[in-house]
Amino acid sequence: MSLGSKSQSDTAAAQGGPGLVSVAMTVNSKAVSADVDPRTLLVQFLREHLRLTGTHVGCDTSQCGACVVHLDGRAVKSCTTLAASCEGSKVTTIEGLAQGGQLHPMQEAFREHHGLQCGFCTPGMIMAAVDIANRKGPNLDETTIRHELEGNLCRCTGYHNIVAAVKAGAAAMGGARQAAE
Repeated sequence: MSLGSKSQSDTAAAQGGPGLVSVAMTVNSKAVSADVDPRTLLVQFLREHLRLTGTHVGCDTSQCGACVVHLDGRAVKSCTTLAASCEGSKVTTIEGLAQGGQLHPMQEAFREHHGLQCGFCTPGMIMAAVDIANRKGPNLDETTIRHELEGNLCRCTGYHNIVAAVKAGAAAMGGARQAAE
């Protein structure tokens, strides 16, 4: 072995154990870390390591959007994002939206407008909707909402109530932002 090279055991130790990698990030404003298999998906890390089960696995192919979370403020499908790629990032899940016992305006809008049926897709829909409102502003029209939600599937509804909820939630988010300023 040359002086500048690491042995396999040194490399494994630096990675968190044999075949594992250490990952640290902030999830819902809390610092978390774990040693995980390098193939661990963010959705698995959230559900299995952190027991945050609001993020759902619907398809494992990035088609349904049930797994949407915010990664550094942007919506991502956590079923196709490696946990290790989130090192140092800030992740927000559906569990992290409500603050101080108060539902997020988008959560409240989904409740008020019955933008759910079985509820399986709802966490991903809400996380995607918050991202849409953050990017597009509080005055969303039906065409924009439907276009932006194309990557999120609901197998129970015709989307009418979901669209109404997103529109109301975006408007409420805009009003909350103005009140905070």
